[in-house]
Amino acid sequence: MEWFIDLLTEQSVAHTLLIISLVVSVGLAFGEIPFFNIKLGIAGVLFSGLAFGHFNITIDQQIMHFLREFGLILFVYAIGLQVGPGFVNSFLQNGVWMNIMAASIVILGAIITVLISLFAKIEIPVAVGLFSGATTNTPSLAAAQEILTGMPGIDAETLKHPGLGYAVAYPFGIIGIIMTMLLIKFFFRVKIDREASSFEKNQRDHANHPVWMDLKIENTNLQGLTVEQIPFLEAMEVVVTRILHDGQVTVVNNQTRLQTGDSLRLVGDRKKLQELKILIGSEADVNLKEISAHLFSKRFVVTNKEAIGKTIAELRTLYNVSISRIQRSEVELMPTSSMDIHFGDELLVVGSEESLAQLEKVLGNSLEKLSHPQIVPIFIGITLGVILGSWPFYLPGIPSAIKLGLAGGPLIIAIILSRIGVWGTLTWHLPKSSNIILKDIGIVLFLACVGLHSGDQFIATLIDGAGLSWMAYSVLITLLPLLLVAVVARGVYKINFLSLCGLLAGSMTDPPALAFANSFSNSAAVSMAYATVYPLVMILRIISAQLIILLFL
Repeated sequence: MEWFIDLLTEQSVAHTLLIISLVVSVGLAFGEIPFFNIKLGIAGVLFSGLAFGHFNITIDQQIMHFLREFGLILFVYAIGLQVGPGFVNSFLQNGVWMNIMAASIVILGAIITVLISLFAKIEIPVAVGLFSGATTNTPSLAAAQEILTGMPGIDAETLKHPGLGYAVAYPFGIIGIIMTMLLIKFFFRVKIDREASSFEKNQRDHANHPVWMDLKIENTNLQGLTVEQIPFLEAMEVVVTRILHDGQVTVVNNQTRLQTGDSLRLVGDRKKLQELKILIGSEADVNLKEISAHLFSKRFVVTNKEAIGKTIAELRTLYNVSISRIQRSEVELMPTSSMDIHFGDELLVVGSEESLAQLEKVLGNSLEKLSHPQIVPIFIGITLGVILGSWPFYLPGIPSAIKLGLAGGPLIIAIILSRIGVWGTLTWHLPKSSNIILKDIGIVLFLACVGLHSGDQFIATLIDGAGLSWMAYSVLITLLPLLLVAVVARGVYKINFLSLCGLLAGSMTDPPALAFANSFSNSAAVSMAYATVYPLVMILRIISAQLIILLFL
């Protein structure tokens, strides 16, 4: 057994791997244990690391520093790839007011944190840890620790403070969100069934999903024109997929010529299709799909590198098909002629069997390729992120140079690259499963190292030090912003309670709170609101933690 004792105590590569693996394994198992139906989840790794660190079962400091920073880079880069494609869409299309209210929760929490630091004489590194823990947001903790590392005069003991503050504040951070939901439900006497029915009715009334409509050409001004010569079709984001001419249904492309008496199948927003009746003609008395037995619709996924960058117009013309919809990063788009296709796009295509077979060869349509990530773009993105994060720049009123750091640089680069989608033969698409693995490996490495680094002081701080007062202050950071915004949202703006619960959980980027909110009802309102505010809030929390340190330390 002497060899095993040496493995646990003597510093070596095997010792490092063993301790990190034990911390992560024990932490993840601990995170699955429910406490009053609440689970710590991945944050259990932090408390596992604190326990190991308390008993001085730790690893070499330099290796710990590398693993912590490497884990941070993997985590924020994966976060950037995840939120990047939907960032603009979620803000502009899915509720500006929701994002404003969620942003208000972040800003109010940051203001309260600074005020507590000033009046209660709490050091900024501790206050930032309380801010991150009270809002259950690990990326902001990561950003705070990373920027502290690069500041002059910060010693190893100071670097432990954010992790200690986070660990003290985190448990009530989860409880505080749930308490807010229950208090709002009680105070406003919410009836869950009524809220769910109201949400479903509102969704039906404002549905914006593409639908089809068959119209007969009665406007003589369209006689002899080709599809590309009718500008209002693309302007209204409507796609023409089929045409009935002389009793035969064929696929439409940009060069298809229209004749009075022909019937067209159009796909687009219901309201816009109704408006097109005035410009084209009345609804046809036939169903074009039913009488076009030789035409088929099929979904293809773009997985062939050679197809990336081709326009919708090229595909329509070369392969005599019609493309009615594009699914990109969980957002459904109406294709325009000039739109480029990206890796991972899902196209709904109409055409003959021969045309569809030819197009499938061009697009790839390989689920195996789609699920297999490209490794080179990941490391190119990380390289660019590290360079950007290390680039010093100056802001008015701040005497020293500012760097985005290993949290901000990779995050911004990942968001930019995910929006670009394709760079030559490289694609920045990362399959969802791969993104989750990259993100989870990064965050468990980071949390394990933070716990090991701060564990020797945690119990002493909690029992003999200022831990209890820190816990009290973290309650204010959690509850005050949530209650203020929730009361205004429900009392003034009459936001649906289920949507409000999703907004509150999303404003804290907190999956346990999301799970609790979903227990109220199986309505999609909670998840939709959570996804709407999540991207903006995630970025704001990371920036807020860094600004608190830069402006007030």
